[in-house]
Amino acid sequence: MSVIPIPAGRGAPPAARREGRGSLAWLAVPALLFFVGFGVLPLIGVLVLSFTSWDGLGDIGFAGLSSWQAVLSDPGLPHALWVTFLVMAASWAVQTPASILLGVFLAGQQRYRAVLSVFYFIPLLLSSAAIAITYKALLDPNFGLGAGLGLDLLAQDWLGEPVLAFSVVIFVVSWQFIPFHSLIYQGGVRQIPRSMYEAAQLDGAGRVRMFFSITLPQLKYTIITSSTLMVVGSLTFFDLIFVLTAGGPGDATRVLALDMYKRGFQANLMGPASAIAVILVLVGLALALLLRRLGGRDASASQQEGA
Repeated sequence: MSVIPIPAGRGAPPAARREGRGSLAWLAVPALLFFVGFGVLPLIGVLVLSFTSWDGLGDIGFAGLSSWQAVLSDPGLPHALWVTFLVMAASWAVQTPASILLGVFLAGQQRYRAVLSVFYFIPLLLSSAAIAITYKALLDPNFGLGAGLGLDLLAQDWLGEPVLAFSVVIFVVSWQFIPFHSLIYQGGVRQIPRSMYEAAQLDGAGRVRMFFSITLPQLKYTIITSSTLMVVGSLTFFDLIFVLTAGGPGDATRVLALDMYKRGFQANLMGPASAIAVILVLVGLALALLLRRLGGRDASASQQEGA
């Protein structure tokens, strides 16, 4: 009678499981080295630089807390932080419902939906700067799409009015990143057991009822993951806003990332710019931890826990 060996996993003694994990621990070393080299060390460097005085070319001198005092006492910082949170909240409010609906639609088994999913993914493949240049040309009140078609509704000064400029930024950001989050929700919907929908159909539930009673609850952890990427990623919006509005009109679209660039590379104040970079990291970390707490304590909980 042949004997089937038991792998060092489920059913194996605790000592064997620990030995199996220890023998595979070295596989994480390359990723850990990359994380330390390209994540931790630059962050430490930026933190150190925030306590110095440097114009980007000359010698670096220790400045103590002067850079932090200059940043925290600047009345423009609360405004830039407020605009950053407005962009974050508005882009989340637009992207999340659209991404969920589009992801649910693309999760179908029809052949044409696979073709559509390819076309929907194209905006994410384009450069943010190229997208900003294109929309800036299309929205030009004199030579843009509105003027060419003779449509007064489109021939407005979209980037010259604060509310309109902010709305354009949210629209362009959402247009670019909705495909990515739709792909996440598409994968999440396809993991939901079909038996749940079949049972609901036997009970007489329609598509709308099944969407709110089955699909959305089962996408809880997918929504948390997508929202974390969306919220933390909105802190780094720079190139699109810089090319599209340059933070204007006035300071209507001047987010923290753009403020950091202007201080560091236009005003040659690397110390205050580094302090803003540290603030961005802290805000992003706090938001990520908050969203993780909203997702529940059990990070390994299955999306199909209600099955």
